[in-house]
Amino acid sequence: MRVLGINNQITFKRRPTKEEEPELKNTIDKTYKALGTKERVVITHGSCFPALGRSSYIGSPYGSAAKEYTKFLMLYGFNGNQLGPGGELEVINGKVKPSPYNGSAFAKNKLFIDLEELTTDKYGKILSEETFNNVTKLPETGDKNYDMTDFNEAFKTYNTALKESYNNFKAKIAKGQPEALALNKEFEKFLDKHDERLTEEGLFHVLSGKYGTDRFEEWPDEGDKTFITGVHNGDMDAIEKYYDMVNANENEINQYKFEQFIATKQIKENKEWRDKQGFKYINDLLVGCSKMDKWRYQDAFLKDWEMGARESNGKSQRWFIPVVDPKKIFKHNSSELNIGGQFLKEKIDFALEFCENIRIDHVMGFIEPYLLSKSASEDEFVNGNEKNHDVEKYISELKEADGTDYDKAYPKLLTRLVLPALRRKGITPDMAVWEDICSYPNRFVQIYENELNLPKIQNIDWIRAQDKLYKDKRKDDWYLLGSHDNMPAMTYMQRTGDMKDGSKGEYTREHDAWNTDYLSGYLNIDDGRENIGQIRKEFKELIENNDRERVRAKFAELMTTPKFQISFADLLGITDVTYNIGGSKRPENWKERISADYLDKYYENLASENPTALNIPELLKKALQAKIDIMVMESEDQDKDKTRAELNEQYKPLLDDLQKYADILKEPE
Repeated sequence: MRVLGINNQITFKRRPTKEEEPELKNTIDKTYKALGTKERVVITHGSCFPALGRSSYIGSPYGSAAKEYTKFLMLYGFNGNQLGPGGELEVINGKVKPSPYNGSAFAKNKLFIDLEELTTDKYGKILSEETFNNVTKLPETGDKNYDMTDFNEAFKTYNTALKESYNNFKAKIAKGQPEALALNKEFEKFLDKHDERLTEEGLFHVLSGKYGTDRFEEWPDEGDKTFITGVHNGDMDAIEKYYDMVNANENEINQYKFEQFIATKQIKENKEWRDKQGFKYINDLLVGCSKMDKWRYQDAFLKDWEMGARESNGKSQRWFIPVVDPKKIFKHNSSELNIGGQFLKEKIDFALEFCENIRIDHVMGFIEPYLLSKSASEDEFVNGNEKNHDVEKYISELKEADGTDYDKAYPKLLTRLVLPALRRKGITPDMAVWEDICSYPNRFVQIYENELNLPKIQNIDWIRAQDKLYKDKRKDDWYLLGSHDNMPAMTYMQRTGDMKDGSKGEYTREHDAWNTDYLSGYLNIDDGRENIGQIRKEFKELIENNDRERVRAKFAELMTTPKFQISFADLLGITDVTYNIGGSKRPENWKERISADYLDKYYENLASENPTALNIPELLKKALQAKIDIMVMESEDQDKDKTRAELNEQYKPLLDDLQKYADILKEPE
């Protein structure tokens, strides 16, 4: 075990020198241009970012470490990163629930604040260096090429640091410190826009602290559960209680507002920096919301149903996500928004505020949510396709007392709320990441596919890119091999399950998408290329006898697609931990994090005998050769030999440069 110092400098293993980096980046960028690849995105949720200098037990996509990580991604040609939801996390009995998909749709996650910045002149040194050093630590690294977020320790760290920061902020304003006064001017401007929401959220924090849980349904005082609804509806007793509580807890509420201001300020400044770099963040528009959001908008949701996911091979997944009541979306069948519609519009606008693109989490939730009864026991849910429709059903199956359809609003949500919000942001439908991995019921197919023809996510773990790109013409879709919800791709060949003959075994080996004839053929498709038979034969033998080479072939296949995503774990070669296993309650979920010495580990991995990290130039060379072959095959020129010779001459320097840098990354020190 060793402790990293402030610079985290690379001291071993070959990597591109500072003089080589510009040409490496230029080579990779030119390759993506030749491939026609518009979007190259890494999936890194906010808590997964590495530490730089000292660690606050959790990553941040907005601090100084995030900038260094972004520079690393840009060096290898990536032009974006897909984040998870960035909202404030749920707290139960003083413990943080780590899933970002239970976070707030509006409140920012204060654990993403770069605390070190608060010790600088820019912030009037409102956090002392002594406290910063006491509540953070130097990262300790060993043989593992990953770290683990400690959400509860981070929660303690930020509570201590931000309490001091707020108290010092007030004291420095009172003394007339110029930096504090300038910061306060920004703070007041922030409050002009958000004060009403922040006051309500701050009051929720007071109450959740009082009862020890964000789950307000469990609060023993019925009045505290529901009075905020009375405030919104103009009830004078509720309004009086509201102001009494706000006045009695003014300091705690104002500190909450200040924390939200600091978090938002750093997010905005990071965006300004990214804009200069030409690097995009894709925010995640979560389908649900936090308990705090639900408390504020209680009248917006169905009382007896929550959202889940239909399973045909087992019991349906209970997500415990509130569902906006269709009757509360539009007023009197008009386009005017009711409380549920206001909630959805506000949620969408907040998700789009400081990003360049958006991922719509579980888009089916905007069209045909799958409902599970809140009061049903587990025994009432049935395995398999024959469901108990008394306790689970699609929202279109809800009926009025007279038997007519209850829901007339959800079929309008994409066209009336989501797509207009994207257009206002300059995001066209083909740009967004539409998470369509769902059961595809009839209403969903009709609206999503037939009427709007929106892009899909294509996971080449289960399909062939050649079929989707050139047969089905799915060139606006996003392609991936695994995601934040999957085990590391380098372990896919060892997955066990049902084989074609009904036995149990490593089923990936016989799946059509992983067929060695297909992969060796798709990546070398030009029958007229010199020695093509021998090239295919040798490549097939290689990927049949080396599991990691077959996975690398799949990543080369991925890089021939116009828009693709890669998990940070797969890029860096992390194989012995999984960030999240979808649908599970595994305690390790959401905790995987990039180690502080990730650059050391990445280049060390690439120089090893059988690396698990991705050698980007090497993969791009395979992808570019496949693209050249495809251009030859698609050419309308009758003289294919001439076309082939011209393309070979055009792209040989680029192929040679890719090989040069692929070899550099394999060199030992």
